[in-house]
Order: sequence, then structure tokens, then C-alpha cells
Amino acid sequence: MHFKDDDTLLFIGDSITDAGRDRADPASLGGGYVHEIARTLRERAQDGPGPRVVNRGVNGHRVYDLESRWSTDVLDHRPTVVTVKIGINDTWRRYDRDLPSPVDEFEACLDRLLAATARESSARLVVITPFLLPVGPDQERWFEDLSPRTDAVLRVAARNAARVVRADLLLPRAAEERESAELAPDGVHPSPLGHRLIADAWLAEVAPVAHDARR
Repeated sequence: MHFKDDDTLLFIGDSITDAGRDRADPASLGGGYVHEIARTLRERAQDGPGPRVVNRGVNGHRVYDLESRWSTDVLDHRPTVVTVKIGINDTWRRYDRDLPSPVDEFEACLDRLLAATARESSARLVVITPFLLPVGPDQERWFEDLSPRTDAVLRVAARNAARVVRADLLLPRAAEERESAELAPDGVHPSPLGHRLIADAWLAEVAPVAHDARR
């Protein structure tokens, strides 16, 4: 995709997207992959400010929480591109609070959100898959819930013609060359390096260039 200065790129999801943003400041992007994407796009813009970037990630949210705020936090911004990163809390809450999120219900909810966005706007859709880098034996069993949930995300993306950033493949590959805790200290929340890898994967999928002047 080629972005113009009047484009709006909106990111929504859980704490991985939130990344400590200041909720009192609508322009705050946090310190994670959204900030990294915005910085790179500004540097590429050269003569202009680059596209507007909006972060509407909220710590702890599951897919149902996104649905409750989709109109105000997504559609009202009239975005050009909507990127959704959701799913790990739908798995996590099963194990730490005994709060299940059945995969079929999760899939149906996410599908409603993407379908509504396609129906009510001209925004292009991007989905970042949930991921887990287990740092302890207790997290290994999360895959029994997370793996079918990731498959559901991929099905929804295909049905709604969304581009996909495969964080579920990217981070484990990176963990083959370094300790998982270097990429996500608790197995879920990325380190600065983990966030940069996600940002680079998003840029490669959504806004590739032949040469990045930063490098």
C-alpha cells in the first residue's frame, strides 16, 4: 500500500498494541510496535508529515471488549487502514481466571467486526496473529487453546480479504536464535526488540519499499 498524508492508520487490540499509551492524549501511540511503525512512516514521508496513526489498544481486552467500542474507537475515525491484534487475552483468561472464550464465539465476534468495517467503510484490513513464547512450563499448555484460536483468526482474515502479519511464526523463528525472554519477558508482552520485529513485519506486509533509508 502507498500511504498519503491524509490517510489514517488505526490500530486496535490489547496491551501489546496499547504498549503504555497515555489514554488522556488521543495522539499517544505508546512505546510499542505502533510507535515504531509511525516513526518509520514519518521518516519515509520526507516532504510531509506522513499518514495519521491512531492507537486504540487497551490493556487486558478480549475480542468482546473490542466489539463494545468498535464504532467509537474505529469507525468514527474514518480510517484508511484498520489493523487488529487480538486473541492472547481470550486464551490467557481461561488459565488465570477460568474465564473461557470459546473459539467459535471468538471467531464469530471477530468476523462481525471485520465484516462491519468492510461494509461501513472503505478501510483496508490487516490482522496480526496472536503469539506466545512460553517462558515457563505452565504456558506450554496454553497452545491447546491458542493454536485453534490462531487458526480462527486466519479464517476470519481470509473471509474478509485482510492482510495477515504472522506474529505467531515470526516471534518463534526469532526465538530460535535468542532466548524467548529477550523477545517477550513474560512470554506475551514484547520487549523493545520484539515490538520492532512486529513493526518490521507489518511494514513488509502492508507498506513494503525497495530500500529503507533508515538502514
